[in-house]
Amino acid sequence: MKKIFLLTVLVFALCLGTYARKLVSEGTTNTPLGKYKIELDDKYMRINGFQHRPYVVSFENTGMEVRVAVTMERGCRKYYVLSDNLSVQYVSNRHYFGVERLDKELAAEGYQTADLNLNREEYFHQKAITCGERWRKDKTALIAAFYPRLLSNTEEVLAVK
Repeated sequence: MKKIFLLTVLVFALCLGTYARKLVSEGTTNTPLGKYKIELDDKYMRINGFQHRPYVVSFENTGMEVRVAVTMERGCRKYYVLSDNLSVQYVSNRHYFGVERLDKELAAEGYQTADLNLNREEYFHQKAITCGERWRKDKTALIAAFYPRLLSNTEEVLAVK
């Protein structure tokens, strides 16, 4: 009887482990939000008519989570960075990697860049973060490090936790 119980507990524990998010990367933002953690989300989301399995970026000093969906388009890779506070997109192509406002097509799905929450000075600094060499390489760690600087209301975000 004990063996059956232990076997059941072991199987249950293994099943729980498969439903956890998969850790992709960790690092620091050098902002008041502290360290970040990037995980692969279990839930798919629909953007521009396509299903995406987004990354979830969480920060040490706040309960805010950011979802990053990646699409490959003609000659570029777009990273849709979506949260309740601020939604933007980062574009990586042969010439540069930098931030942009969300495409107008996404407004129909309820996603748009709110000027009220956007730090305009930092937005213009991030228009070109790197040159375009290796533009196909994954940039989610760069996004996790630079995105918090775009928030104009860092104090409010910190108060969420």
